[in-house]
Amino acid sequence: MQTLYFEDLSLGMTERFAKTVASSDVVGFAEVTGDRNPIHLSEHFAAKTPFGTRIAHGLYTASLISAVLGTRLPGPGAVYISQTLNFRAPVRIGDTVEVSVAVVELLPKKFRARLACTCTVDGETVLDGEAWVKVPSRAAGGRPLPRV
Repeated sequence: MQTLYFEDLSLGMTERFAKTVASSDVVGFAEVTGDRNPIHLSEHFAAKTPFGTRIAHGLYTASLISAVLGTRLPGPGAVYISQTLNFRAPVRIGDTVEVSVAVVELLPKKFRARLACTCTVDGETVLDGEAWVKVPSRAAGGRPLPRV
């Protein structure tokens, strides 16, 4: 993990993270969220869908973005303000999702950063969007500002 303060950020900074989706990840996500849609859990059911096999929850894939924001860019202390998501293609069990997060805008008065977020599998975009985060600042004693 790395902690970056607002003052450390610059336009174009990018961090990446990769995760291979295991069946146990999908089952665990279903347990935590209560989303037990059989397209995620039943190979028999999923075989009859256009995907032909089980797929990961879209929000599981999106949660990998959160892993980058909370541990790498900006890192510990960053607080989500918003996230847009565009689901472009399914993620299957066994796929390796590559997450890329890049700084595209900085608002110094509020210590906020806008980040472009992309998830790919084998070079194909499966999810994209953008996040706004509040970032800890040295000027604020290492804390994010208290109000959004």
